Amino acid sequence: MKAAFDLVIVGAGPAGLAAARAAASSSMRIALVDDNPRAGGQVWRQGPDTGMPLAMHETLTDLIRNPNVTHYAGARVSMFSGEHEMVVATACASGVVLSFGQLILATGARERLLPFPGWTLPGVTGAGALQALIKGGMPVQGERVVLAGSGPLLIAALATARAAGARVVAVLEQTPWRSLLRFGVSLGATPSKALQAIQLTQGFATSRYWAGSVVREALGSERVEAVVVRRGGRETTLACDRLACGYGLVPNVSLAQALGCGLSDGAIEVDDAQRTSMPGIWAAGECTGIGGMELARAEGEIAGLAASGRPIGLPLLRTRAKWKRFAQRVATAFELGDLALTHPSAETIFCRCEDVTYGEVAAHGNWRDAKLHTRCGMGPCQGRICGAAAQTYFGWNAATPRPPFAPTPIGALMDAALAQKP
Repeated sequence: MKAAFDLVIVGAGPAGLAAARAAASSSMRIALVDDNPRAGGQVWRQGPDTGMPLAMHETLTDLIRNPNVTHYAGARVSMFSGEHEMVVATACASGVVLSFGQLILATGARERLLPFPGWTLPGVTGAGALQALIKGGMPVQGERVVLAGSGPLLIAALATARAAGARVVAVLEQTPWRSLLRFGVSLGATPSKALQAIQLTQGFATSRYWAGSVVREALGSERVEAVVVRRGGRETTLACDRLACGYGLVPNVSLAQALGCGLSDGAIEVDDAQRTSMPGIWAAGECTGIGGMELARAEGEIAGLAASGRPIGLPLLRTRAKWKRFAQRVATAFELGDLALTHPSAETIFCRCEDVTYGEVAAHGNWRDAKLHTRCGMGPCQGRICGAAAQTYFGWNAATPRPPFAPTPIGALMDAALAQKP
């Protein structure tokens, strides 16, 4: 099947939804493509028993009223088959070719996972991954959970786990107390965030909050049973049923790279109107830099207005600037320190897809050589996990997007090929 649109938006999280809403009031034919079965992204992930946030409800209500918006849910962009054409694998495993005049990338971010002994045990996930699993219906009632890593995502995971009935044993934050205290004082510039932090943590009642602490090892036979924590100059062991460990987020830029868009500090580079370096392509949200939901919504609205040829008001630009300043304070406060950046032992699994150890990867001077000699980054995740770790430890540019960008049924590719025939 083949379909033509004036504007295609990839990603239906806060940025993509805001972009669609801003552009929908025009006469443009709009396609919203997202790989989740429901709109909302990771922030507003809708599980079977969760209520819909008011902001998302208002956005979706506006979109439903616009017949010129088509939502491709559970769909993944497999490749670009032309300068203004993409192949999408839909939820029913069929392929559709979408042609577009303008494109907005709102592809979000993914967790940064850093390897340690035992991180491949069942029960060990990323902090954001634990959130997604719980919101998707995974039961954690009564389970002992340890959260570790860095950044506000740990606090969000704490609130989600508690609400689902889990017992959060400890939150292990790699950032030292002095940086956390400075960040806490800076929250006075954004009172809504200060209130949100208090509501989410509930004063850390019933949980330990240890700053300057990292997970050194996960212990267990069939699944995780305990974690070894490095805190200050000593080690402590905590019993648990689950460990969720994530060191912040990294922008998803694969599609932007495939299109030739310029990057800056690992994120898509954009101008004041959210334009990328490629004509007719805009980007918004976490793929342009990690900044949170409020910034993503402002950027998405700006991109939607710009792509539909409408003016961008000064209040909206001021809102974006406000949340950019907040994002910079977060980045400074939670920058990874020496404790978190300590390299794992040589025998630690580095690439989980191909069972490649850290020692095998570290023996090479760049990402290309490591891939050629060890198959690191050549498994199902295509380096999305180990590639971020390689960039963190070695400074390697591990992004090598090649089509298909996501696992794609052969039937979907055949459908797309037939649709392109005259």
